[in-house]
Amino acid sequence: MATRGLPTWPFTEAEPEELPPAERLLIDAARAWAHACRQGEPPQPAMRRLLATEGAETAAPALDDLLRALAEAAPLTLGCPLCPRLVGEEPPLLLAAALAQRGARREALACLLKRLPNPLAYRAMAATIGLGCAFRAAGLRFADPWAG
Repeated sequence: MATRGLPTWPFTEAEPEELPPAERLLIDAARAWAHACRQGEPPQPAMRRLLATEGAETAAPALDDLLRALAEAAPLTLGCPLCPRLVGEEPPLLLAAALAQRGARREALACLLKRLPNPLAYRAMAATIGLGCAFRAAGLRFADPWAG
């Protein structure tokens, strides 16, 4: 699958405080997951606490699966909870989640294939779809990646 032609994601150089609510919650939860992993603690409870603030706690297992798939392929770069800018895989994570939530699954898979081999990309894609659905059920919509 070609991975050229994906949209330029406007949040690549963003500060977390500038992000819309859904994106900010996703980054905060992913960073909580990474921080818990670094501390040797179970990551899902740390994420679930943050996600519950917006009624999206059902997204925790899907986000956990997605981040584990990404970490299985190569070292995963996520910022610390207070990191002032998006780093590493955070912008592509936001893009894949936004694409999957909007039904652009082929494009979301292409985004994941830029980092993951096929079997892991398909596993991550299932988790990304679940994540998008859980966020939508909580009333959280990711920004439109196709908006100019």
